[in-house]
Amino acid sequence: MTEPSHPHFWRDARLPHLELRLVEDGRKVCYAPHSHRHWSLGAVTAGESTFHYREARHHIQAGSLVLMNPEWVHACNPIDDRPWAYRMLYVDTDWLTTLRHGAGLLVAPCWEDIPTAVITAPDWYAGYLRMTDALLDPTRDLLDQQSEVADYLTALMHHLAGETARSRPLPPATLRELAAYLDAHAAEEVSLDTLCARSGYSPGHLIRAFKQYFGLTPHAYLINRRVQLGQRELKRGTPIAEAALSAGFSDQPHFQRTFKRLVAATPDQYRRSRLES
Repeated sequence: MTEPSHPHFWRDARLPHLELRLVEDGRKVCYAPHSHRHWSLGAVTAGESTFHYREARHHIQAGSLVLMNPEWVHACNPIDDRPWAYRMLYVDTDWLTTLRHGAGLLVAPCWEDIPTAVITAPDWYAGYLRMTDALLDPTRDLLDQQSEVADYLTALMHHLAGETARSRPLPPATLRELAAYLDAHAAEEVSLDTLCARSGYSPGHLIRAFKQYFGLTPHAYLINRRVQLGQRELKRGTPIAEAALSAGFSDQPHFQRTFKRLVAATPDQYRRSRLES
């Protein structure tokens, strides 16, 4: 088990543009002024700290978000050896540039620095925790994790630019084609990159348009289809563990939790009802 004073790093080869660092006791993690090549977004999850960002100095505490542009010198350190904890997400600059350009926030696909250094609004903090919790949860699908990141960061980029998300709507035919693709590949790993490539739209725009048309995000739609596949297998008398894998779930516990949430019955209850009918 990782010691509280030791940092923990999350990485996933399927999401090479992201890295997440978690520190539970920041008293033992002190920094000299430094910079990164990537863009960084962090959340103070407990305690307080001093955030030096170029010539500015900010007092940050639990509930604060900090933003750091590539190559901007900064340092976050404890105050009088008092405990504090944080999560820091490092985002590949080229990937974020593409996201901002696709959202209509950059005229050209070239990086532009973001002037905001600190955000204290509770909604953005809560959203950050939901997003990073999704990355840390090994039972979450790739499409789910990608959607959480793209949706949150797209909304945040619009907020920082002082704009609401305004994009030309996707035609229903495109959305129906994407739904058909998800139907055909429901038991497979589907990436947001693939859906964007098929539609030609940015991640944030695609997620919002799909939900507006179908009432579900692409990931929620996919999970709904997987549960339906599981139901079909259970009706045939397929063992629960085998039905879970056939429907595209990573393991039986994940299948059981999701099945009960959507069907309001366990897979075993659903399977036995078939035998008793």
